[in-house]
Order: sequence, then C-alpha cells, then structure tokens
Amino acid sequence: MRYVTLKKEEIGVLEYQHQNSPNNTVRKRSQCLVLSHQRHKIKDLASIFKVSRRTIERWFDSWAEIGVDSLAISEGRGAKTLLKDYSKEVSEQLELHNRNLKNVLIYFEEQHNINICKKTLQNFLKVTGL
Repeated sequence: MRYVTLKKEEIGVLEYQHQNSPNNTVRKRSQCLVLSHQRHKIKDLASIFKVSRRTIERWFDSWAEIGVDSLAISEGRGAKTLLKDYSKEVSEQLELHNRNLKNVLIYFEEQHNINICKKTLQNFLKVTGL
C-alpha cells in the first residue's frame, strides 16, 4: 500500500486547485493526491480516474520530487511545427505569390526540403497570425 502524506497547507493548496483550476488535468491530479492522503488505494484511484496503476504511481513520484508544479502537463508535448523558424520567409512567400498556398508549399519543398500539406500551412498561418 502506498499513500501520499500531505501537510495541512498542501491539502489546502490541492483542494483550491481542484475547485478553481481551469485546467482539467490539474484538477484531476490534485483530487487524486487528496484522495490518496485519505487512504484510498492506488487500484481504486486508477479505476476512479480511468488511468493505469503506473500512471498514479508516476503522479505520486512527481509530486514527491516537484510538488505543486507537477500537477500541470509538461511543456513540449505534441507535434512540433516544421515552419517555426521560417515565419518571416513564409510571410514573404505569401506576399510574393499573392497568398497562393500551393506555390508556398512548392517553394518550401524545393528550397528547404520541408514537405507539409496545405492544412498544416493554414493552421500555422492561423496560429502565428500571418
């Protein structure tokens, strides 16, 4: 049996996070830690939060190492944007080709060997505000 032992101020912070955080992951993890402090078994917590037993153990380990900062998902997850370093060049190509995305795609494939689809370029333009 493994449980998380919390101090009163940590319980207060976790309960506040559970009630007020806009991030669902933070709310879920903080509630899990409080329930563990109340002596709920890892197996029960895994079924409540619909994650594996090992995931609950990782939450406990990261709480022990980092504390409150471990509740949020770490940065850098997901696919990286291929055009991140080329935003200036993308805007130049858009002006040059009168916003014709097909010509911009061909340019990046020929000049930089970057193969992307039209939808990816549209999403990049939307996110960067170009």
